[in-house]
Amino acid sequence: MVGVDAGATSTRVAVHTLGGARVGYAIAGPGNPTAHGLTAAVAAVADALREALGSLAGARVVSSLAGVAGHVEEMVPELTTVWAEHGIARGPRYLGDVQIAYAAGSSEPDGALLLSGTGAVAARIVDFDLDALADGLGWLLGDAGSGFWIGREAAKAVVHALDRGLPVEALLPEGEGGELVRLVGGHFLGAERRATPRAAADRIVRLAQADHMRLAALSSLVSRAAEAGDPLAVEIVQEAAGHLVTTLRRVHAAGPVVLAGSVLTSEGPVRAAVMRLLAGETVTTARDAAGAAAWLAARELLPAAEARARHAAFTTGS
Repeated sequence: MVGVDAGATSTRVAVHTLGGARVGYAIAGPGNPTAHGLTAAVAAVADALREALGSLAGARVVSSLAGVAGHVEEMVPELTTVWAEHGIARGPRYLGDVQIAYAAGSSEPDGALLLSGTGAVAARIVDFDLDALADGLGWLLGDAGSGFWIGREAAKAVVHALDRGLPVEALLPEGEGGELVRLVGGHFLGAERRATPRAAADRIVRLAQADHMRLAALSSLVSRAAEAGDPLAVEIVQEAAGHLVTTLRRVHAAGPVVLAGSVLTSEGPVRAAVMRLLAGETVTTARDAAGAAAWLAARELLPAAEARARHAAFTTGS
């Protein structure tokens, strides 16, 4: 069984026996064809597949599935060609990354996914297929409660405070503007010293506009400040959790809720706040998505009870 998890950050390929034992695993570059182009995405999958197979003969692969972020139909024949180059008789079944993320956290065919990483989306899953989506509209116009959203709220609060006259000294490590203010100041300005609050605000704005992913990187600093009790950080965390659960409620009908994405799979204040809001629900956490893709490939060949029993072996690699 071969499973592929091709995302905007990396591509992972897992190779398992039908019984669930992991016999190969590899990580390569980004595999999202929308974000990185079809050629680069296919090359990343090919690199990971070659390394994961190692000395295993491609002819031994009887089923495979590729979960790909940034769904592009032109990738299907390209992957079939790559598979053939390795002696694999059939190309992989092709799914979006949302279904794979859900399967990484549950063997139940019906349920919901709540994902918050750099972006944020909720999905209703029926028979391991996508039935409905909420949000996932991107960093500019949507993704409420995502890492990007959290970081943007923190930066926005700081630049607005500077615009209203917050002393520049509040941004310094020894400043009295609060933990989050100091962390945001350090993240953007480092050792820079701006003469006025407005000059500091303008500098942060320019840096954020030049590289908007610097805002997403603030998410972990918000969590750190919230854990230290910073009131502003705690407020942002609570608002993020509220947005995420509200998005989930739009699509969740029944079954387990799988949490995915770095914001929700890592122990921290956002995950804790979401868990409190989901009290009474069956909540699980996504594990290895490439292994989940391999499990979905194996599921087509196994009786339902056996497939369910082997889910953990595929998704934990043990």
